[in-house]
Amino acid sequence: MEKKRQFFTTPIYYVNAKPHLGHAYTSIAADVATRFKQMDNQETYFLTGTDEHGDKIVQAAEKQNTSPKAYADQISQLFQDILPLLQIKNDQFIRTTDPEHIQVVTAILTKIHDSGDIYFASYEGLYCFGCERFYQERELVDGKCPDHGVAPEKIKESNYFFKMSKYQEWLIDHINTHENFIQPDQYKNEILSFLKEPLEDLCISRPKTRLTWGITLPFDPDYVTYVWFDALVNYVSALGYPDGDKFKRFWPTTRHFVAKDIIKPHGIYWPIMLKAAGIDIYEGLNVHGFWNVKGSKMSKSIGNVTDPIEVTKEFGVDPFRYFLMREMVFGLDANFTEDAIVARINADLANDLGNLFSRILSMNTRYFKGEIMGQDPALAAQFSLEANAITAIDGFKEAMERCQFHKGLASIWAFISTMNKYIDTNEPWSLAKDPSKESALGTVLYNLIEGVRVVSCLIYPVMPATSHKMQRALGLEIPTKGFFALDQILPWAQIKKGASLDKPEILFPRIDIKKSASPKNAPVKKAKAFKPALKEEISIEDFSKIDLRAATILSAEKIETSNKLVKLVVDLGAQTRQVIAGIGKSYTPQELVGKQVIVVANLKEAQIMGELSQGMVLAASHKKELILSGFEKDLLPGNSVK
Repeated sequence: MEKKRQFFTTPIYYVNAKPHLGHAYTSIAADVATRFKQMDNQETYFLTGTDEHGDKIVQAAEKQNTSPKAYADQISQLFQDILPLLQIKNDQFIRTTDPEHIQVVTAILTKIHDSGDIYFASYEGLYCFGCERFYQERELVDGKCPDHGVAPEKIKESNYFFKMSKYQEWLIDHINTHENFIQPDQYKNEILSFLKEPLEDLCISRPKTRLTWGITLPFDPDYVTYVWFDALVNYVSALGYPDGDKFKRFWPTTRHFVAKDIIKPHGIYWPIMLKAAGIDIYEGLNVHGFWNVKGSKMSKSIGNVTDPIEVTKEFGVDPFRYFLMREMVFGLDANFTEDAIVARINADLANDLGNLFSRILSMNTRYFKGEIMGQDPALAAQFSLEANAITAIDGFKEAMERCQFHKGLASIWAFISTMNKYIDTNEPWSLAKDPSKESALGTVLYNLIEGVRVVSCLIYPVMPATSHKMQRALGLEIPTKGFFALDQILPWAQIKKGASLDKPEILFPRIDIKKSASPKNAPVKKAKAFKPALKEEISIEDFSKIDLRAATILSAEKIETSNKLVKLVVDLGAQTRQVIAGIGKSYTPQELVGKQVIVVANLKEAQIMGELSQGMVLAASHKKELILSGFEKDLLPGNSVK
C-alpha cells in the first residue's frame, strides 16, 4: 500500500513589513498540521516563503533609500530567521525573486497566452495601490477600499487580461462537488456568493512606465506580471513543476493555509489559473480568521501590531504556540491580549498539565523512591485509565484531521481533567498510609504515569519542546524522528516496571498577575432604584447548586420559526454545548460570535421549538432589550463563576 502524502503551504508573505502575529499564527498552524500528519504516518512537505514584487515593495524601499532587491533581501531574511525561533520545521523557503520561480512563472504565462486565454485591451478602473489591484464599485465600502479605507484612484491604461470569466461555471461546479475544497464552510459559502455575480477578467500586467519591479511578461517586454499571478505560482514552482520529483509526488495533495483576507486570490484566481494551465487542482484551502489586538484587526496605523519574537521572549515558545492553537477557533476571529495568554498559561499549562505531571512523579518519588512499581494484574481493570486515553486519542485525531486545533487540545485537556479527578477519587496519600494497599497504590500511580505518557505524545504537534521534556522525565527513548506515531501511543502499559524516575522540574511556572489599583477619588455613579420585587431568599447551599461557567460563543444562527430565539454553540472549555437563547431581538448572530457570556451549565436539557438546549445564557432586561452578562477581561472558557 502506497504511503499517504500531504503538501502544506502558508501564503508567501509580502515583504513590505516585518513578521507579525498573523504571520506567526498561519505558519504555526501549518507546522502543527504537518507534525500531526507525520504522527499519522504520512509523508509530508511543508513550504513557506516571501512574495517580493510589486508597487508596495518599491515604495517601502524608497522610504529606506535602498533598492527593491536589497530591501526584499532584508525583510525576507527576517521571515526566515523567525521560523526556528517559533519551532517551525518547514522543508523549503521560497522567494519570488528565485531564478527557478521566475522561469516557471514565465512558462505558465506563455502556456496560457498561447492557448488564447490572455488578451490585450484598454481599461479604465478604480485602482487601490495598497492592494495593487483594480476594484469594482460593488466591492467598495462607502466608495473606499474595504481593506485600506481609502478611495481608489481612477486609472486608464492598456494591459493584458486573463479570461477568468471563461472558467466561472467550472469553478462553481468544482466547489460544489468537492466538499472539503474550502474549509470551514462559511468561506466556501462566501466564495460561492461572490461567484453569483459575473466574474470580471483579471488584469495580469502592469506597464513598465508605472512599475518595473516584477517579472517581465514573456510575450511583451514593456510589461511586468501582476503580483498575484506571480506569487500564486510559487506553490508549483517550489515543487519543480512540471517534471520535478517533488511535483509528481506531492501535487495535488496540497492544502493551502491562508487568512480570510486573501481567500479571493486563493479560492478564485488560483484554481482558475491552474485549470487554464492544464495543471491538476489542489486538494483544498484552509481559511482562518484574524487576530484582534486592542479590540481591532492588527494595523500599523493604529499601533496594535504584535511582534511574536517579543511575546515568546516574555512567555516562551511552547506556551505561545499553545495559546494560539487553543484560543482561536479555526475560521473565526480571536482576541490577543496579555491577560488572555497569562490566563491560559496559569490555568491550562501551570495548573492543569504542569501540576498534574509534578504531582504524579513527586508521589512516585515520595512513596516508591522513584521506582515504577507496575500494576497488579488483579487490580488493573479496576484502576485502568486506558479507556479514557483511547477517547482522548480518538477525539484528538478527529479534530486535528479537520484542523480544529482547539478541539484537539480540548480532548487532551479533558483527559488531563479526568486524571486530576482520578487522583482526588483514589487518594494515593490515603493508600500510602496502609501497607496492605501498596499494590493498589502502585497500580494507581502506574496508570497515572501511563496517562501522562499519552499526553506527552499527543501534545507534540503543538508543544514539541514540552513533549520531549516530559518524555525525558518519564525515561522514554525519543524516536530519532522526534515523535511517537499515533499507532505507537497505544497499547497501554508501555512504561517498564522497575524503571526509576526522578522528581521532575517545573514544566510551566505560574505568572504573577499584577492587579492595578482603582484610581482614587474616581466618581461613582449613583445607581437607580431596583424596581422589580426581589424573589424569596435562598440559602448559600441553594445557590451552590447552580453551576455558572464562563463560555465563548462559537457560532449563532436564528431559528426560522421564532422571532427571538437564537441557536448558539458555546465553548465551555472541555466541551461545546448547544444553547437556545431568546436574545434574537437584541443581537444579530454576527454580533454574538466571539462574545464571552455566563452559562448555567447544569440546567437540565430541554427541547425548545424542536431544538435541544443544553444550558442557559444569562442576560438582564433594559428598556425592552436584553443585555448579555459578561466580563471586563477575557477569561478561559469553562471557568467557574462565583
